[in-house]
Amino acid sequence: MAAAADATAQHHSSARPFAQALKDAQTRVTAHMDARLGGGGDALHAAMRYAVTGGKMLRGFLVLESARLHGIAEEAALEAALAIECIHAYSLVHDDLPCMDDDDLRRGQPTVHKKWDEAMAVLAGDSLQTFAFELLANPRIGPQALPLIRGLAQASGKDGMVSGQMLDIAAETATTPLDLEQITQLQNRKTGCLISWSATAGAVMAGADETPLRRYADALGLAFQIADDILDVEGDAAKVGKAVRKDADAGKATFVSLLGLDAAKTRASALMEQACEALTPYGDAAETLKDAARFVISRDS
Repeated sequence: MAAAADATAQHHSSARPFAQALKDAQTRVTAHMDARLGGGGDALHAAMRYAVTGGKMLRGFLVLESARLHGIAEEAALEAALAIECIHAYSLVHDDLPCMDDDDLRRGQPTVHKKWDEAMAVLAGDSLQTFAFELLANPRIGPQALPLIRGLAQASGKDGMVSGQMLDIAAETATTPLDLEQITQLQNRKTGCLISWSATAGAVMAGADETPLRRYADALGLAFQIADDILDVEGDAAKVGKAVRKDADAGKATFVSLLGLDAAKTRASALMEQACEALTPYGDAAETLKDAARFVISRDS
């Protein structure tokens, strides 16, 4: 713990502008993916790399920033950052399938089942999920590997992301639209759980108090989903990289449909402020994470 605290203090002056930090995270995670997956030349490896490449890598960025705040070694941080991007990519590959959301575009490119076929999409998603836990089992993660693995299993499984997706699918055929509390619960599971794991990963690896970063992540995750709902109404499909206005066309309850557009924007801004306030214990070292919260509610993709 003392070593982690000393390392944290040494990193307090190294916060960077968000755009630079996000681009750096994308470069580092992509290079690490190429190093870890580049040896496989078959279609399965190609589909896995395709699924991970091209996204914002916000979750990987959150892992790397929380690791920086706690002085975590680069290789351990990158294993965890790539792991969460693999889990996120797997979820998108499966969500896009005809039996789920039935989407043809993701990040402005054909979805995996369109570029290959449905069988390859299922297998690539399965492989990305299991590869994530292989990454976290790296001995370089250290003694905190087990809580990190357990946390990701909970965040991505039956009580987290998968549960949220199930609730989302069930809502499409429900006779009564979801209310605000139900929508919040759904999105906390579908989106918030993985964001929370990402933002607290550095603290977990350091054996440090997770509370400030968990509070930050809770507010950030909900703001992210509200921003997504706003993008579905106001967004340009060319910039967003996927179809927009699908929720409204399907008569789906969203934060915008329940709160109204202006109130949804106000709520997202309030959550952004809450996220920034939660980072007070880290002082100036957390400026990059505060910029990330501001980005989440103002993004156009």
